[in-house]
Amino acid sequence: MSADKSTSWSYAEDLPAEDEVLLRARERSFELGVTPIGRGVGAVLTVLAAASKAQTAVEIGTGAGVSGVCLLRGLGPQAVLTTIDVDVEHLKAAREAFQEAGSPANRTRTISGRAGDVLPRLTDAAYDLVFIDGDKPNFPRYVEQAVRLLKTGGLLIVNDALDKDRVSNPAARDATTVVLRQVGKAVRDDDRLASAMLPTGDGLLVAVKK
Repeated sequence: MSADKSTSWSYAEDLPAEDEVLLRARERSFELGVTPIGRGVGAVLTVLAAASKAQTAVEIGTGAGVSGVCLLRGLGPQAVLTTIDVDVEHLKAAREAFQEAGSPANRTRTISGRAGDVLPRLTDAAYDLVFIDGDKPNFPRYVEQAVRLLKTGGLLIVNDALDKDRVSNPAARDATTVVLRQVGKAVRDDDRLASAMLPTGDGLLVAVKK
C-alpha cells in the first residue's frame, strides 16, 4: 500500500464517529480479551444492513456486542438479529450493549453454543444477512452454512477476510491465512454468489446470493 493509500485508508477507518454505547461495548470487549471490529467495519455493517433491508440476520461470533449494535442500527425496527457465541460471558456483555443501545429484547436472539452445532439447526433460506466473525479455521464450514441459510438476494459478510494483509502475500502460509485465502477464492468462484472484497478494516468479503 502506498503512503497516500495508507493515509486514505487510515482516514476512512477513523472517520466514523461512535457514541458512548459503542465505546462502552469496546471497553467490555477489551476486558474480556475480545478484539472488536474497528470503526470502519462497524460503519460498513450498519450501511449494508440498512441497504439490504434485512428482516432476519445471523451473526457468528457475538463478542461483546460491538458488531451486533452496528448491525441492529442498520436493520429495520421489526428485524431480528440471531447472534451465536460459545462464551456465555460474551453473550452477557452483548445483551448489556444491546439494552444500552435501546434495542428491545425481542429484536435479538442470543444463542450459546458452537456455531458448527447451531447453524445446521437454523432454517434453510430463512435469513437476509449472515455476518461471519468467528473462529477462522471453521470459516469454510460457516460460509457453506451461510449460503444455505440465505434467501435469494441475501447478503453474506465475512470479517477479517484479508487476515491482516497476509492473504495477499503468497509467502504467508500459516494455517488461518491459507484458510482465508481459500474462502476468498471459493466465494469468488461460487456460481450462487456475486462477491467483492472490500479493504475496510482487515478485509470484508461481501457476497449476495443470486
